[in-house]
Amino acid sequence: MDIIVKESYEEMSKCAADIIANFIKSKPSCVLGLATGSTPIGTYRELIKMHREGLDFSQVKTFNLDEYFGIGIDLSKPYEMDQSYARFIYEELLKHVNIKKENIYIPDGLTKEPEKFCQWYEDMIKKAGGIDLQLLGIGRDGHLAFNEPGSSFSSRTRVVPLTEQTVDDNYESFYRKANIKKEDMPHFAITMGMGTILEAKQLLMIASGKKKAKVVAKALQGPVTTRIAASALQIFNGKVTVVLDKEAASELS
Repeated sequence: MDIIVKESYEEMSKCAADIIANFIKSKPSCVLGLATGSTPIGTYRELIKMHREGLDFSQVKTFNLDEYFGIGIDLSKPYEMDQSYARFIYEELLKHVNIKKENIYIPDGLTKEPEKFCQWYEDMIKKAGGIDLQLLGIGRDGHLAFNEPGSSFSSRTRVVPLTEQTVDDNYESFYRKANIKKEDMPHFAITMGMGTILEAKQLLMIASGKKKAKVVAKALQGPVTTRIAASALQIFNGKVTVVLDKEAASELS
C-alpha cells in the first residue's frame, strides 16, 4: 500500500487526478470505478481541466459505486431538485468530458426489480473485463461506497439500509442546502459490494479533513474487521494507493 500525504485538499485532489489521468493515458480503454460525495469533487475538477488540455475519455468506461434507492436522474430538472448520485456524477464530471453515453454505467435507483438489476450490474462489470482502477472515498464510520459496518468482504451489488451516521453526513453535505427535510431523504441505497470492489485491479482511496483522521487511521493501521469496511484495503491483493491531505493523515502513526 502506498500512502501519499499532501499539505492541502487541493494538492490531494491534484495528486489523485494525476494518478487517474496517467492510468487513462497508459490504457485509453480502461474501466474506471467512480465515487460520489464531497471529497472527489476536487479530483473531478482537475480531471476536467486535464481533459480541456487533451486528456481523452472517448474509450473509457465508467461504473459508479452507488446510488440512492428510490430516486433517479431527470436532467430536465434543476440540479438542486435532484440529489441523485447519477446527477452528481453527470454535473461534476461526465458532462464536461468526451465520454460516450453508452460507456457510462450507474446503478438505477428507480428499478422495480432491484435483485435482477444488481445481478445485471455485476454482469456488466464482468463483461467490461472488470474494473481497472476504482476511486474510493471513506465514510466517517469506515464505509466504502455504502458498505456500512458489518458488511461482508465478499458481498456483491445489492440494496442496503443506511446507518444514522451516513444519513446525517449526507444530509449535511447535500440535502440541507436543497431545503429537503432529513426524513424525506433516502434511507436505502444500491451499492457495489465489498467483494465487487475488491475485485478491481487497482484501488485509489482519497480522504480529506480532520473529521476523517480517526477512521483513516483505523482503516489503514487498525485491525482488519468488517466493522470498518475500509480496513479491507490492508488485505487487497492488487495495488492500493491512498492519497490524504495533512489533516486526514494526522492520526496515522
